[in-house]
Amino acid sequence: MDTLATPLERLRLLRQVIAAEADALRQLADQIGPDAVTAAERIADCRGSVIVTGVGKAGWIGQKWVATLGSTGNRAHFLHPSEAVHGDLGRVGPDDLVVAISNSGRSAEVLTIAPCLSETGCGLIAITGSACNPLAELSDLVVVVGNFVEADPLGLAPTTSTTAILAACDAIAMLASRLVGFGTADFARCHPAGSLGHRLAPVDRMMRPLDRCRVASVEGTVRETMVAGVPTVRRSGAVMLTDPSGRLVGLFTDSDLARLLESRRDDALDRPISEVMTSRFRKVISGTRLVDAIEVLKGRKISELPVIDASGRPLGLLDITDVLGVTTLAGSTATADEDGAAAPDSRTAANLPVGPKRRSA
Repeated sequence: MDTLATPLERLRLLRQVIAAEADALRQLADQIGPDAVTAAERIADCRGSVIVTGVGKAGWIGQKWVATLGSTGNRAHFLHPSEAVHGDLGRVGPDDLVVAISNSGRSAEVLTIAPCLSETGCGLIAITGSACNPLAELSDLVVVVGNFVEADPLGLAPTTSTTAILAACDAIAMLASRLVGFGTADFARCHPAGSLGHRLAPVDRMMRPLDRCRVASVEGTVRETMVAGVPTVRRSGAVMLTDPSGRLVGLFTDSDLARLLESRRDDALDRPISEVMTSRFRKVISGTRLVDAIEVLKGRKISELPVIDASGRPLGLLDITDVLGVTTLAGSTATADEDGAAAPDSRTAANLPVGPKRRSA
């Protein structure tokens, strides 16, 4: 037996295994047939649950696939064959669709429950390496993945075959997801937590609500605006300014204040805020995805983004410091108001993903 005595020999083996599995995936992509499309269509049309079964490595693949199906729009459960013959067959009904995974198609535990499943009136799909095996003969639809030489040196450990089956299952799940019309909003509903949940959540979930924001009247002075909400709310780089009807009409930012003080006017703090505020600024409507709102912050290099209702009244403020841990999805399209960008503020942006702030033209 090759002892793999040197680091180079060990690295070579790693690369050989990965290359063998990659070759198998390329072959699978070329040869997977219409039966896989039919399987996805039947999953999408299933009135009950998709029930996946399998043992050994195929069982673990099945459990992963169940998680993928469930999180992409198709209700799915895993049924262990050994538990099935001890009462869990009662979980299967005529409206369900069972998918049995077995590379050889000869797993005794799966073959034991196959005839029992037919008695329930459910459909049975086999995902297997060949169309000529006992499981294929018992199924009403067979998805053939193909027979591949395993990547381990002995040619025995399930490696290439399991990778190919998992890839085929993922492909079927993605097609089924498209067929049921599963969209971004559905994905957000299924993934409310974690990084994905934050990125797909509405901006309302992460914004600072109005009672935690600095809000002042546009009819006041700079001095009155500067003390608005202090010290009852957390500091941000902008004060939202509203007209008598409550509509948001401007922002007074740190940079607005800096420019005002640079003018060295004796009456600087007593000037009407409407004369020095930023009247052209970005804002988003309530319900906008957080990922899109962050794209506005990044694209315009601003640090605060007001959130308004359909009438133009402020509901809250998204501050870049509140979303530093949220990474945006690539290629998202922001849905911001296009009436201009907020002025930059004087806070350093050295550690912010949006870089230094600037006023847009």
